[in-house]
Amino acid sequence: MIKEFKEFISRGNVLDLAVGVIIGSAFTSIVKALVNYLINPLIGLCVGGIDFSDWSFKVFDATFKIGSFVNSVINFLIIAFVVFLIVKFVNKLMPKKEEEEEEVIPDNTELYLKEIRDALVNKSDSSTFNNEEPNK
Repeated sequence: MIKEFKEFISRGNVLDLAVGVIIGSAFTSIVKALVNYLINPLIGLCVGGIDFSDWSFKVFDATFKIGSFVNSVINFLIIAFVVFLIVKFVNKLMPKKEEEEEEVIPDNTELYLKEIRDALVNKSDSSTFNNEEPNK
């Protein structure tokens, strides 16, 4: 069991995933700080100095924090945009793999139709070559 676990951990994909998760969580905290301390105040200036991060309303004992939801949406959009830019940048750097077209093996029907087509083309070419009118 320990041997299997060691093989599992030593795979490249697992390590890459672990690194991605750690960097992603660190990046998320940076984006949250960007939204909370830079973007929200700018949006507040545009809407007349209102800090919407504290917006909430109550229905009976339940509190709905609309401002927190707006912050989360802004965080998501920024993270999604940055990931999009990173993927686009990496795709430009990586050489494109030329996709090899698989040779399609035609079935019997296609082969017969091609033979008929070729026979008709040959018949048409020979009648044109002999200056004969094709049969109508």
